[in-house]
Amino acid sequence: MDTNTPLHLDQEVCRQARLARDPRFDGLFFVGVHSTGIFCRPICPAPSPREENVHYYGTALSALQADLRPCLRCRPESAPGSPAWRGSETTFIRAIKLIDDGQWRAGSLVDFATRLGVTDRYLRKLFQQHLGISPLKYAHFRRTLFAKQLLQQTSLSIATIAEMVGFDSTRSFNRVFMHWLGINAKTIRRTAEKPKDDSRILRLFLSYRPPYDWPTLRDFYLERQIDGIEIIDHQSYGRSFTLPGCEGIFRAMHIPEQHGFRIALVLTDYAQTIAAVRRIRQLLDLDADPHVIHQHLSRHLPITELPSTGVRIPGIWSPFEAGVRAIIGQQISVKAAGKQVNRLVAKLGRPVSPSLMTSELAAIDRHFPDPKTMINADLSFLSITNKRRRSLQLLAAHYLSHNPSPSDDIDEFSTALQDWLSIPGIGPWTVAYAAMRSGHPNIFLDGDLGVRHALQRLSTASNLNLQQYKTNLSPWGSYATISLWQQLSQAQSEIAQ
Repeated sequence: MDTNTPLHLDQEVCRQARLARDPRFDGLFFVGVHSTGIFCRPICPAPSPREENVHYYGTALSALQADLRPCLRCRPESAPGSPAWRGSETTFIRAIKLIDDGQWRAGSLVDFATRLGVTDRYLRKLFQQHLGISPLKYAHFRRTLFAKQLLQQTSLSIATIAEMVGFDSTRSFNRVFMHWLGINAKTIRRTAEKPKDDSRILRLFLSYRPPYDWPTLRDFYLERQIDGIEIIDHQSYGRSFTLPGCEGIFRAMHIPEQHGFRIALVLTDYAQTIAAVRRIRQLLDLDADPHVIHQHLSRHLPITELPSTGVRIPGIWSPFEAGVRAIIGQQISVKAAGKQVNRLVAKLGRPVSPSLMTSELAAIDRHFPDPKTMINADLSFLSITNKRRRSLQLLAAHYLSHNPSPSDDIDEFSTALQDWLSIPGIGPWTVAYAAMRSGHPNIFLDGDLGVRHALQRLSTASNLNLQQYKTNLSPWGSYATISLWQQLSQAQSEIAQ
């Protein structure tokens, strides 16, 4: 067994999972077939190889380092991600996430290390210690896998893809691509899908590990929908967004039989494609391991049967938007809060760039107001207290000076959000809610009335020990919160009937 294989998997588990093509294990390990020189996802539809020809790898990187090529049929680069670096050194985690988000596209290793607050020598040491390769080689590895996905799922030219993923020339792209995958980019291109619609729309398929409770996630978004920013229907969710120097629109169509979403993406700067796709994955919580989460919650929540075995965190594009929504929603109903948020967007939301407008995404025409707009705006049109109007503007000022990013290390991100507590009108619930909506997996909203009511209905004890629940449910507190909200909603629906 490869040392990079996740510790909760053993040889027999891997064998049974690949023979059953169990999608719950997709992305948690890879199957190296040394008789053919390729590696596959455990769900690969090709005939199963003999066990003596198989070796299991915890990451695609370790399979590539064993001189294996990715299968052209099951496409390992499209597998759901996993929290592979949890528990590692903080600087290393931040470096990995910045590279994975496409945030190191130019500049030297010295510049990149300085951004992380360390020397280039120390950064090289960390990568050698954890991965056995240099930071640049890891960046090339990530760019190459994403390029392969673009080559197979789009009709973009090789030159366009090379520039999009961060190479300064097609020649260097071809050299690195051949080094990592052992195959020419033109050969991959022959298998590419060829969409015949609007060439501005980038279409990709993003996988998840089932089960995936799409109805609960969809209904959560639907209750809080912002007109002009979000579009939601029975099988899809879409919205506008901004990234540094870029704006965009995406729509994600749920394809349950394929365990994933078909994404339509339009950007004003396609150099931000990697960052946008990574953020979409986070927003839809596609990299969660629902089997592990469900087992943990089942042991510690007083629920005979959890309402869902595929609960996901309903993500949001930015912590600032999460904070604004939370402040407006303090002590009022979801419906009333939604009315005020829609009023805010209608008044202060910036129109999307005309270059983003397509017939498919025409209903999305505005962006959520940015902090600069909010600071000096007259918010008297909002039917909220003056104290909350002031809190909104203080949050905007604080955000501009600190700008926490959910793509950074999750612990540092949470620490940054804790600084919001110094803002009048913002308390622990608002901070915790913003962190949960921004993707933190371990936010148990013990101060939330809905969570308390759900636990009171389920618990036989006269006094709830919320701190004990919080401890026991870690590290999946956010999923427990969503499950309890869902449980309470179902109970209230049954009473109403």
